[in-house]
Amino acid sequence: MDEYRDAEDERALVERARADPSAFAELYRRYLPRVHAFAYRRTGRVEAAEDITSAAFERALRGLGQFQWQPGGFGPWLFRIVANELADQYRQAGRAASDRARGAVRQLAADHPDDPAELVQARDDVAEVLAAMNHLTPRYQKALSLRYLSGLSADEAAAAMGTSKATMAVVVFRATRALRQVMRKGGSA
Repeated sequence: MDEYRDAEDERALVERARADPSAFAELYRRYLPRVHAFAYRRTGRVEAAEDITSAAFERALRGLGQFQWQPGGFGPWLFRIVANELADQYRQAGRAASDRARGAVRQLAADHPDDPAELVQARDDVAEVLAAMNHLTPRYQKALSLRYLSGLSADEAAAAMGTSKATMAVVVFRATRALRQVMRKGGSA
């Protein structure tokens, strides 16, 4: 019942936001922490996450007139924009994997100050996965990012990807298999 009420409240808010900037500001406040966290987890850099977050909300505001309500609501649509901004940033910047790896290590260090030996191993594992993701197709990067780095549910990730849940599951499965292959080869695809 609460999910239905929340979806209806959000739908009304989106409709108001088409004409009222203060309503869009409420959407911004609701989604800012999740969008920024997603962008940060994917880039590993605060500055890049801030740029992507800003650009995504700007695009969302400009595109709100064309937004059509879908199951899952505003969130998946917004996260699709964020994922597209991430893809644009990687294409434009041509970033090296080592930058992302260092960012991932910094993030991991802040999250797990436990046993130093485990911390070093965990840092290496995260850095290796993020570096290997750079060798995947943009579609596979987007699928894995939306499903595992954004905090979205399977349904929300599928909506953000613009696919059915079944199609998203297949893409994630194939992306995971491709990621394993890249990692077995040592990151060179």
